[in-house]
Amino acid sequence: MQQKLNVMHAVIMRDIRSRYFNHGLGFLIVPLFPVAHILLLLTVYNVVGKKSEFGDDLQLFFATGLLPVMTFMYVSRFMSISLIANKSMMSFPVVRLLDIVLARAFLEFIGIVISFILIYIYLISTGSNPVPIHPSEALTAFFFTVILSIGFGISASVISAILPIFPMIYGFSMVVVYLTSGAPIYLNSFPEVALRAVSWNPVFHAVEWVRSAYYLGYPTEFIDKQYLIGFSIGSVCFGLVLERLLRRYALEN
Repeated sequence: MQQKLNVMHAVIMRDIRSRYFNHGLGFLIVPLFPVAHILLLLTVYNVVGKKSEFGDDLQLFFATGLLPVMTFMYVSRFMSISLIANKSMMSFPVVRLLDIVLARAFLEFIGIVISFILIYIYLISTGSNPVPIHPSEALTAFFFTVILSIGFGISASVISAILPIFPMIYGFSMVVVYLTSGAPIYLNSFPEVALRAVSWNPVFHAVEWVRSAYYLGYPTEFIDKQYLIGFSIGSVCFGLVLERLLRRYALEN
C-alpha cells in the first residue's frame, strides 16, 4: 500500500509539473477552465435577458445546473487522456495503469473543488445566495456526480490508451451529454416523451437532484436518485474490470 501511495504521489507531482508551462503553478489553470466556461454562459444569459425558471436569481438557477454537468465533463474528459499524457511512466514496472488514472482523478477532483469555491465566491459577490435549502442533498448529488465522472474516466482512459482517437470521440459525445442534462435548457417544460428520453442520461438526474436541493417545489417526478447512484457505482466497477481485461493491450500500444 505504501509503495502504491508513493507511486501515485510521484505520478501526481509529474502531472502537476508537466500539465501547463512545465511548471507546478500551471496546475492553477485547471480549475479556471470550468469557471471560465460557467461565467461565460452566465454572462450570455444575462445579456440576452434570459429568465430564471425557478426563483428570481438567474445566475443561481443556471449555476446549480452547470456545476454538476461541468464536473462530469471536465473530470471524465481530462481523465480520458491520462494514460496518453503519461505514457512514458508506463515503462516503469512499479507503475500500474490504475495508478496513473487514479492520480489524474485526484488532480481533477482537487481542480473541481477549487472551481466550486471560485464560483461560490463569484455568486456571493454578485448578491446571490449559493447555500442550498437541503445541503446534504446537494452534497450527496455532487458526490455521486464525481463518482460517475471517475467511473467514466477510468473506462475512457483505458480505451484511449488502445485507440488514441477515442478522446476526440469522447469529447464530441459530451455535447450530447451537455444538451440532454437540463443544465443549459430547462427540460421540465418539454413534453413527457422528451423527458423520458433524456432521463437515460445519468447527468440529467445529477442536475435535477442538485436543483431540487436548492428550490422548494422543484418538480421531482423525473428525478431517479437510485439510477444515478447505481450508474455511478456501476461505471466505476465496469471501469475497473475493463482496466483489468485490457491492461495488456493498453501497455502494448
